[in-house]
Amino acid sequence: MKRESAARRGVPAHPVDTPLTRDRIVAAAEDVLRRFGPAKATVVDVARALGVSHAAVYRHVATKAELRDLVVGRWAEATMPPLREVASRSGPAPQRLRRLFDALIAVKRRRAADDPELFAAYRTLSDDAQSIVAAHIEELVGLAATIIRSGVKAGTFRAVDPVAAARAVLFATSRFHHPAHAAEWTDPAIDAAYNDVWQLLMNGLRVAKSRG
Repeated sequence: MKRESAARRGVPAHPVDTPLTRDRIVAAAEDVLRRFGPAKATVVDVARALGVSHAAVYRHVATKAELRDLVVGRWAEATMPPLREVASRSGPAPQRLRRLFDALIAVKRRRAADDPELFAAYRTLSDDAQSIVAAHIEELVGLAATIIRSGVKAGTFRAVDPVAAARAVLFATSRFHHPAHAAEWTDPAIDAAYNDVWQLLMNGLRVAKSRG
């Protein structure tokens, strides 16, 4: 059973005498987003949840837009550790690339299921946090490109531009991990569709086996 957040109970998210930091402010903002949604998540609401004045919050976060960017950035960053770990492993590039995208899909689905209110808020806030989202996408492309580059070097992938190929794979699989498609993830046929798309992508990337 999930523990009810402090903001849901209408009390400060942390003891008032705890030092105010950006991390505390962002955590409180997440609680406010879960409770009220993006339309009501203001600096004043966050200050109230923390039991401090809005002026105290403004000393750490200059604007409402900056606060929302911090929330989106924290959400995006939380998805990355397992993906970085997969990309850092050794082994055949085709299997590593598949594990990377399997992990990406798994972490997005898990967060959508475990924290649906914040997931929905993230989808809304990300529309106004384009620089944060772009940086997140570029890191994903970079991880995939690292694996593809190793496959080109090993001769298992064709001599493609690793960054362009990585971006193509990311966009081709967006239905399975992009938050805009979250409503489709419960479709019983979604995993079969993913496997079909993946097979097509690998047919295009792998070096063709010689006959005879």
